[in-house]
Amino acid sequence: MLKQEAAETFGLQALAWLAANEDLMPVFMDASGASADDLRVQASDPAFLGAVLDFLMMNDAWVIGFCDSIKAPYERVMQARQSLPGGEQVNWT
Repeated sequence: MLKQEAAETFGLQALAWLAANEDLMPVFMDASGASADDLRVQASDPAFLGAVLDFLMMNDAWVIGFCDSIKAPYERVMQARQSLPGGEQVNWT
């Protein structure tokens, strides 16, 4: 798991990667219901950044594309997600 500040930075990097992706950004906007103004306002919200990482984790190719672009290990997405609100792993036993 990452410290929350590092996870937030990673989430911002993911959001920037999405914003630069002309094909994927509209998919994220449709899925999240966020407008461009919402993105600017919510970019500092750790819960929103967690939602960005949740979106990326929906497709392995997106995780690979993002992580390769910033030279990060693929598991970093899950590590960052676990450090943001709503990402805690639940132990059901």
